[in-house]
Amino acid sequence: MARASLLKGMFVLLTLGVHPAAGAEAPGPGTAFVLSAPSGTGKSTLARRLVRELPGLTFAVSHTTRAPRPGERDGVDYFFVDDARFDAMLAGGAFLEWVEIYGRRYGLSRDWVQRQLGSGRDLLLDLDTSAARTVRQALPGAVTVFLLPPSAHELARRLRGRGSESGAQVDRRLAQARHECSRYPEYDYLVVNEVLDEACRELQAIVLASRARRERRRAAAERIISGF
Repeated sequence: MARASLLKGMFVLLTLGVHPAAGAEAPGPGTAFVLSAPSGTGKSTLARRLVRELPGLTFAVSHTTRAPRPGERDGVDYFFVDDARFDAMLAGGAFLEWVEIYGRRYGLSRDWVQRQLGSGRDLLLDLDTSAARTVRQALPGAVTVFLLPPSAHELARRLRGRGSESGAQVDRRLAQARHECSRYPEYDYLVVNEVLDEACRELQAIVLASRARRERRRAAAERIISGF
């Protein structure tokens, strides 16, 4: 009940345009926010908007063995490494999670994530359900959010509306989406992306409510109490 009330309060502040954490003193360790969703749900659009609009939240930067694309910067978009370096990191247990896609590998450095969180920075991790499970085990303090489509019918309409895939490919994506959605009980929060602005406000409210947790405000509380 307390969490629900806090989330409601943060949502009201956001609708009024107030960002209570923006000017606050530096909190304790940051939080990893894990966002998962089926393809076509709007996860990438919402993630980019969330990072753009919410101060103090940044994307987690992964290592990859693929070459940089035009405009990409090392250490900003990815850490670009060769296969030998990736192999060495993998052998040393350096990754929280990693995946191979079309012959190129991507991995999230355990040390980099811990250093970012330790400095008080909040990280947004865009992960599929399997990677999210791995990260939850490695980072018990992570806050996990699953993004749902309004309905299976609407998701199918969005996927077909892209016009970039065959009917059979869309059907495979829908089957995968059903499997992914069935894992929603593993997540802390559920957001339905029916109206983009509303879904974004809910995601912002989750981040702000997490920043107001007792553990993160402990230093401020002790400072205030010491002044009495």
